[in-house]
Amino acid sequence: MATLRKALPRRLVGVATLRAVSTSSMGTFPKRVKVVEVGPRDGLQNEKSIVPTPVKIKLIDMLSEAGLPVIEATSFVSPKWMADHAEVLKGIQKFPGINYPVLTPNVKGFEAAVAAGAKEVSVFGAVSELFTRKNINCSIDESFERMGAVLEAAQAAGVPVRGYVSCVLGCPYEGKISPTKVAEVAKKLYSMGCYEISLGDTIGVGTPGLMKDMLSAVMREIPVAALAVHCHDTYGQALANTLMALQMGVSVVDSSVAGLGGCPYAQGASGNLATEDLVYMLTGLGIHTGVNLQKLLEAGDFICQVLNRKTSSKVAQASCKL
Repeated sequence: MATLRKALPRRLVGVATLRAVSTSSMGTFPKRVKVVEVGPRDGLQNEKSIVPTPVKIKLIDMLSEAGLPVIEATSFVSPKWMADHAEVLKGIQKFPGINYPVLTPNVKGFEAAVAAGAKEVSVFGAVSELFTRKNINCSIDESFERMGAVLEAAQAAGVPVRGYVSCVLGCPYEGKISPTKVAEVAKKLYSMGCYEISLGDTIGVGTPGLMKDMLSAVMREIPVAALAVHCHDTYGQALANTLMALQMGVSVVDSSVAGLGGCPYAQGASGNLATEDLVYMLTGLGIHTGVNLQKLLEAGDFICQVLNRKTSSKVAQASCKL
């Protein structure tokens, strides 16, 4: 038997083992989780070199083939950051049942996104005043004015809007963040019309205890069905923090193929939670995602070869041939 196990691919042995041990604790987790893939936008925007447009398009198409239900395609920000946003959005294959939201920081970006065919957009804010000024060069109140204008335009056009909240478990400039403050910002975004609020541990300093306290505060103001978590893995806590969120009823999780990403305005913020690792864990818990792990691994391998970098996914590393 030992010889047989050694001959099997590591990923298959691991999944089988996780399935076997997960059945006794299924009552505390959602039956289904929506995985929001942010690699093509949040991941690639952090690369120092410009990623060719055809590469971005192929990556998104491969992620679609893997069955991810939501793939954040690009960002309609300054051309200095992403000059090819319209070309990417128009160039990808639109798979039935898959959403391809784009980030729109202002009305100008929203109008350009809709003109390029966007059917859903995202806006972003932060709990930290200093982070907001460093990130988008305005105050929190001013950022809400910008988001409000986007939401007003989106509502008039019938375009759903998702809201991101950064620094929910800690800030690189202000340190600890009050859960009450996170709840206030999230509640305001929700009341303005965002159908879903993604709570981001932007610099990855959170622990499951901090996640529990923060979510407890936010869930007193917003239905848990409207919440998502977005964890970075700077201190190796992304999966643990996500697991805590799942236990508290959250059923939407942001992640990035190969763990791509970080934050250009948050020093030391390593990549996002790797989608491969998230899907592997969810599979082991018997939670349905609809994602094909093998095709996901292929997408991660493709983009890492193009970028000439090592994957940050533990599952991808373990699945490589010895």
